Amino acid sequence: MFSMRRDRTELAAQVQLESLMEAAGDAVFRLDSKGMILYASRRAGELMSPGESLAGERLEDFVMPADRPVVGMVISQVVGSGQPGKVNVRLKTLSASLWVELQVTAYAGAEGAQELLAVGRDISSQQATEERLRHMATHDALTGLPNRSLLSDRIRMAIAQSRRTGRGFAILALDLDGFKKVNDALGHPVGDALLRVAATRLVDTLRDIDTLARVGGDEFVAVLPGAIAEAEIQIIARRMISTMQLPFEIQGHTLYVGTSIGVAVFPEHGDSEVKLLAHADTAMYRAKETGKARCVIYNHEKFTQPEHDVSMEAAMFQAVRDGEFLLHYQPIVDARSRQIMGFEALMRWARPGQGMVSPAQFIPMAESNGLINLLGAWALKSACVQIKRFEEIAGRPLYVSVNVSPRQFRNDQFLDIMDEAMALSGLDGQQLLLEITEGILMSDPEHAEALLTAMTSRNVRIAIDDFGTGYSSLAYLKRFPIATLKIDRAFIKDVPTSVKDVAICNVVLSLASHLNLSTVAEGVENEEQLEFLATHGCGLIQGFHTGRPLLPDDIIALLKAQQQASRPASPKQAAVPAAAMQ
Repeated sequence: MFSMRRDRTELAAQVQLESLMEAAGDAVFRLDSKGMILYASRRAGELMSPGESLAGERLEDFVMPADRPVVGMVISQVVGSGQPGKVNVRLKTLSASLWVELQVTAYAGAEGAQELLAVGRDISSQQATEERLRHMATHDALTGLPNRSLLSDRIRMAIAQSRRTGRGFAILALDLDGFKKVNDALGHPVGDALLRVAATRLVDTLRDIDTLARVGGDEFVAVLPGAIAEAEIQIIARRMISTMQLPFEIQGHTLYVGTSIGVAVFPEHGDSEVKLLAHADTAMYRAKETGKARCVIYNHEKFTQPEHDVSMEAAMFQAVRDGEFLLHYQPIVDARSRQIMGFEALMRWARPGQGMVSPAQFIPMAESNGLINLLGAWALKSACVQIKRFEEIAGRPLYVSVNVSPRQFRNDQFLDIMDEAMALSGLDGQQLLLEITEGILMSDPEHAEALLTAMTSRNVRIAIDDFGTGYSSLAYLKRFPIATLKIDRAFIKDVPTSVKDVAICNVVLSLASHLNLSTVAEGVENEEQLEFLATHGCGLIQGFHTGRPLLPDDIIALLKAQQQASRPASPKQAAVPAAAMQ
């Protein structure tokens, strides 16, 4: 009788203990000192393993792998000190993980052995709220991209990792060319919608390990871990530029913008977040100044050289007054007959006492300070007049090719200047070839289309300079009235030994042929290159092999030598003597 009463008492106590455990939390466990489950509450079983007993299993096995170390740590601490411990972990359930606050307490079991009571309270809603607040604090509300605060953390992490591994990384600064016009004309709702689409497009061009952040307005920054080679960086930048040049369909509007990108590499261009971002910004503004829709990698020597010196800028203005600028002319010859067909006018600065100043030094300065409009107008008029003089010597039509800078192209008076040059010289429109870059076209397609249409109505021809090195969509070849492609010297210098360069040249020549465009190969320096290009359909050749840039008097002597050499033969068969062309 006494035994039965004791059994009933123990059973009642067990039932009471189970009831207390159910009431204590959402998932309650009795554990031994090693973390093995002795008993689990009914709700814990239903959450984690319905229909099966959890007894005999390790509690850690029902915790998400990333949280298991902290569970083991808190159990060890409670067993060792006898003091309660608490930790937030994620329990694995049938549907998903469940955030619980797990409070662990030690007590003496029935046999005197130390046991643990682990009481879990569901904190999923609290964690979700905290996660939303953390996301709001570290992400841009409009695009969902990391904001400047999180970007700063990512850059510091990239610096720390680079110092451990010895492998650098790149930072890309970019903003949207033409975005302000969209915002001003159509309002902020359209601008915001465009920014959201732009952010999605840019993210799609990056790798999973990269970070793209919006740091304000239409400004973005990308962090590319491990990317230090220029070729790799340019490939990623090219994808970003290309995707931005696709039309945006926003609220019934078809919109066009572009992007200019500047790059700084750790540690070459800076060893801190501030320096890297500043140098990437500097490179981005250089990209904008030199045509937009392009990527420029920071270069300390080039970006801090004397063209930014006030004294050199003053000397440049004085040089204009003193007539120190002059034009050299480089022959452009027929690839088969080698007869001179025209010349490219190249601006030079002969500075007294210091010799020739590199165009790479003074052209960007002139573009920046606006002097390029004056110099460009002078060059265009002088070249048109000079080519008529060359024609008189040659006894046949020639053409002249003149470069147009981004600032000239945006000048409202450019058409008037061009008309004056042709009227002054008497040059026919077909004899004037204006060279522009892909970036000029795509930075403002509507303006470009209107201006090019006006030029071609005067029979002036348009050439794309350095074709293949820009990052524009080839759609512009269809949209704009282009007449000539100038194949960049980068694709010529290793022809015909480089399989890749041969393939690129063949593609460009085939494309030009199908679009009825003429081609000029730049940088031809030997007979093998010339023979390859002539055989594969390139129409015109320009380079040291067929003629260096010369002063007008030297060109006149060259044309007279050609005339003398061609007298016994038909004029159409005349070719420039090889010695005279070198």
